[in-house]
Amino acid sequence: MKRVIVAISGASGAVYGVRLLQMLHGMQGVQTHLTVSEAGWLNVQQELDMARAEVEALADVVYPVQNVGAAIASGSFQCDGMVVAPCAMRTLAAVALGLSDNLITRAADVMLKERRRLILMVRETPLNLAHLRNMTSVTEMGGIIFPPVPGFYHRPQSINEMVDHSVSRVIDLLGLPQPDATRWTGLAS
Repeated sequence: MKRVIVAISGASGAVYGVRLLQMLHGMQGVQTHLTVSEAGWLNVQQELDMARAEVEALADVVYPVQNVGAAIASGSFQCDGMVVAPCAMRTLAAVALGLSDNLITRAADVMLKERRRLILMVRETPLNLAHLRNMTSVTEMGGIIFPPVPGFYHRPQSINEMVDHSVSRVIDLLGLPQPDATRWTGLAS
């Protein structure tokens, strides 16, 4: 059984976290653990018109963001990776500085200290120097900064296709098989 932590923080782009949950939900042998910040819940409602219960139903286990004593807050919790989708600049800064003040930042800190896969789908533009330095810091600690920048080489026909492409790339980074994923096969000659 592969265990993946999914966190949704307060940046715009809640669709990335929800779509990741949807895609992982359909995979055999994958167990998801979810935590969402209060601002993350606001964005889920505002951007997706989804009820909290709908999102929680996509995860195997759900933890309140204030529960810093949850299983995912410990290095003894065996886990294959964590994705913060989307990752607010505040969350990025807390991770970069080791400020474990909620379950999202504590679980991310655990991933770094245990040398496990941590993927932050950072959402902000333009970037200021503090953002860039925080991204560098997390990268130097072993985290992966993955802004959900859409690719156009596969000629997406909808926003959903652009979201799916980014989320599929994240699932690749988690090392999970996706036999139906769209793959680049090179330029037509």
